[in-house]
Amino acid sequence: MEKVAIFIPSLERGGVERNVVYLAKGLIEHSFDVDILTANAGEAFLKQLPASAHVVKLAVRWMPPRLGGIFSDRLRLALSVLPALLSYLRRQRPKAVVSFQSSVAAIWAKRLIRSQTRLIVRESNTASVATASNKDWFSRLVPRLKRYSYPKADAIVAVSQGVADDLAQNIRIPRDRIHVIYNPTFDDSIIEKAAEPLEHEGFQSGRPPVILGVGRLTDQKDFVTLLKAFALVRTRAAARLVIIGDGADKARLLALAVELGVEPDVQLRGFEVNPYKYMARAAVFVLSSIYEGLPNTLIEAQALGVPAVSTDCPSGPREILSNGGAGPLVPVGDSQALAAEILRLLEDKELAHRFVEEGLRGIGRFRPEKAIKQYLGLLGTRAD
Repeated sequence: MEKVAIFIPSLERGGVERNVVYLAKGLIEHSFDVDILTANAGEAFLKQLPASAHVVKLAVRWMPPRLGGIFSDRLRLALSVLPALLSYLRRQRPKAVVSFQSSVAAIWAKRLIRSQTRLIVRESNTASVATASNKDWFSRLVPRLKRYSYPKADAIVAVSQGVADDLAQNIRIPRDRIHVIYNPTFDDSIIEKAAEPLEHEGFQSGRPPVILGVGRLTDQKDFVTLLKAFALVRTRAAARLVIIGDGADKARLLALAVELGVEPDVQLRGFEVNPYKYMARAAVFVLSSIYEGLPNTLIEAQALGVPAVSTDCPSGPREILSNGGAGPLVPVGDSQALAAEILRLLEDKELAHRFVEEGLRGIGRFRPEKAIKQYLGLLGTRAD
């Protein structure tokens, strides 16, 4: 049985965990021995993995100092696990490694020991915007490191056409070298999870409709704009706003809700193991991000038949929403435009239904079996 490793130094709670689980399951179903290489793995993630997948804990023997913000936490972790990754590659010699994060480190680990392992690097965000948003100066060197390193990978995967175009333009990688493989985002299990009972009083029959946002409470997700849009919606209609996710911006968002006078109708739920039972009962799902790669939550909302509105951020929403045919797209940071489209979906049920139907027609692009078949092609294996 051939071994394939999935390298992801930090498994944060969110969509990337589910992407890893779906890829691991698909590879195991095609008779690969799968190792997950990570410095940390949460209990919720471990419970989702098939029993035959092996989690290899990468030892963190030394963590570089913060040095006044020169190194981001993710970069510090990638540097700290490099010796363990080198040791793993020497001992195990897998057929391939699929790198989900810190791909530059994975590339140079392979080159340092002259490994014959096939290395597939995966780009999950719009690199140019993500780099510009980083505050530490070393992270701003990442495009140059990628420009020099990525051509040495055996295959480069982008999670959307927009991410691929951005890589080609800003990292200067020939576009025909980049394979677009949409995230393996959902299977029928999310339909089952969505049907689980929900005791939350805001979702009970007869209560005002719920507008839902899901994601980490960070600048990238721009829940500030969503809160401002919700305040505008509340001047026209009764509604509630629920945001699922945790992060550093929680206190700032709660203070803004108070300032805008909507705090009684806003709830920050924190992390939820099963966000789908909330999503399926929402009146409108909103993605307010400044940038993305291919937002899993927007795909999941479509799969559950929930009307959705999104910022037209780079990259992914335009592809997911079929250029606006499956849901409205609004400019990034425009709270007035976002409020107008939320109201339109709340008030025009026929229009909302047409958007949902269009979304469901194209949702098969994001099922795991589609992505697994493409990854098998990169591994030189034919799908059955």
